[in-house]
Amino acid sequence: MEKFRLIAPCHFGLESVLKREIQELGYDIVKVEDGRITFEGDESVICRSNVFLRTAERVLLLVGQFKAYTFDELFEKTKALDWERYIPADGKFWVTKASSIKSKLFSTSDIQRLVKKAIVEKLKAKYEVEWFTEEGNEYPIRVFLNKDEVTVAIDTTGESLHKRGYRKLTSKAPITETLAAALIMLTPWRGDRILLDPFCGSGTFPIEAAMIAANIAPGMNREFISEGFTNFIKKKSWYEAINEANDLINYDVKTDIQGSDIDGKIVRAARENAELAGVEHLIHFQQKPVSAVSHAKKYGFIITNPPYGERIEEKENLPSIYGDLGALYKHLDSWSAYVITSYDKTEECMGVQATKNRKIYNGMMKTYFYQFIGPKPPKRNRI
Repeated sequence: MEKFRLIAPCHFGLESVLKREIQELGYDIVKVEDGRITFEGDESVICRSNVFLRTAERVLLLVGQFKAYTFDELFEKTKALDWERYIPADGKFWVTKASSIKSKLFSTSDIQRLVKKAIVEKLKAKYEVEWFTEEGNEYPIRVFLNKDEVTVAIDTTGESLHKRGYRKLTSKAPITETLAAALIMLTPWRGDRILLDPFCGSGTFPIEAAMIAANIAPGMNREFISEGFTNFIKKKSWYEAINEANDLINYDVKTDIQGSDIDGKIVRAARENAELAGVEHLIHFQQKPVSAVSHAKKYGFIITNPPYGERIEEKENLPSIYGDLGALYKHLDSWSAYVITSYDKTEECMGVQATKNRKIYNGMMKTYFYQFIGPKPPKRNRI
């Protein structure tokens, strides 16, 4: 059985969540590094990991890894890789991204140019041609250099995996779908527990939570560039992955997921996004400020992404916003709260010390995931 080795990038600080997801899919972990997991599996791995992974940014097919200290080494070692295994004679291929960290080769434009040239030379010899039409399927290539180790991979995803297909309308500072899912999965929340987002914006936290509760695979309603890799991935493998995802959905699950925001227009957008995701019946959205939010039940979860005050005119409002959030949390005295923000006075303004504080990079922005952990609910009596 043919094995493929894949790399899944993720947000820095959330590797443990992605690792757990990959293991639950049944694939073997090869390596865990900052911001990415390397794993392997059979032909199904490319299809299933794209369809099912909630917290990966994309899925890259590893072609090769090697050390390179000169451009000659980069060229020759790239050329030596088995490109004909993945790229057919009519394939369209280009180096879509190159990066270099602490390496002797640091010019990304030169790296891109040389890697493309090396692949062309290899395939010219293998296919005995002098010119490629590149009229077939697309095979975007990514190259990463870290401390002179070169990783060369083919992108199997296309548009980033955070593009679930449901978020047509967004708020000013939306959290990505992959980051929202990872943060929810980092908490003890489960689908039968209460979840409240008092700064819901375009609804990402509630929608991701509802999709988790109903077991809706995040990649069900979108396309992937590797659907065109028919030279080594059978169409049957994609059908099987989607059929598996469909069989696992539970639309009848009972939930208590709520989202609120002071902006009525953005609440309407959140409802529309939830409808596109197929979970509008699992979420209750309402327009209200955080100071007016309440809940009658115990042992729920606040999971939220409040304003950071990145704009100067918004900074002066942050103490009162976080003060209201702190008042809500204190009123819900048996609840837990999880807050992602870059605001450095979060605990001071909320008036409560976080149980844990985890550094998370939201894109290039350093943020903190404040975890205010409340009491566990009493164990239910088994009948």
